[in-house]
Amino acid sequence: MDQDALKKGVAQAAIDALRAHPTDQLVLGVGTGSTTEYFIHGLADIRDRIDVTVSSSDRSTALLEALGFKVVDLNAAPRVDLYVDGADEANHRLQLIKGGGAALTREKIVAAVAERFICIADESKRVDTLGAFPLPVEVIPMARSHVARELVNLGGQPVWREDVITDNGNIILDVHGLRIDAPLETERHINDVTGVVSNGLFAMRPADELLLGTQQGVISITA
Repeated sequence: MDQDALKKGVAQAAIDALRAHPTDQLVLGVGTGSTTEYFIHGLADIRDRIDVTVSSSDRSTALLEALGFKVVDLNAAPRVDLYVDGADEANHRLQLIKGGGAALTREKIVAAVAERFICIADESKRVDTLGAFPLPVEVIPMARSHVARELVNLGGQPVWREDVITDNGNIILDVHGLRIDAPLETERHINDVTGVVSNGLFAMRPADELLLGTQQGVISITA
C-alpha cells in the first residue's frame, strides 16, 4: 500500500469518527496539509453533521468554500468541537512537529481552542524522538538573523525557507539537526526568543488521539 493510500485511509477514518461524534451541528476545526486535504474532500459525506468550519490556512479555507462549507473566523465561532489536522512527526505521547505547510501558528491557535484534537497521519510520521523532520519556526522578518543565532545556540542548524511567506506575513526558519528529547522545554525555550511568533512543536497542546494509517489498517492511539 503506497503512502497516498495510507493517507486516504486515515482521512476516511477521521470522517467515520466525525460521523459517530455525539454532537449535532459540529463546529469543526480543519488543518492544513496533504492528508488533511483528503479529509476535506471526504467531508461531503457528512455535510449534514457540520454547522460551520474554522480553518487554519487560506488554502484549506479555499478548499472548504469550494465544497460549499461555511468558514468562519475563529473569533466568531461559538466553540470548536473537534480539530482535525495532520503532522510531520508524532511521538508516543502524541506530541507533534507540524508546520511543513507553514501554517503552524494558526494551527496552534485552533488546536488550543478545540475541545478535542484528532491528528491524522501515515505510519512514516511515527517516531520515538522528535527532530528528524526539521522544526519550523515562524519569525518576524526583521528578527531572522537574531532568531537564527539563538537556534544555533540551542544546537540546531536553522535554514531560511526562502520565497515562503506565511498567511500572517512572516517567514519560516527550519531547524535541522535538533534532537528533541524534552519537547515541552524546547517549545517554551524557542517561544521565549524575541522575534519568534511560534514554533512547530505541539507539546504543550498535543493531540488527544492519533489516527495512524498502517499497512495493517488504521489504528487509534491515545496518550
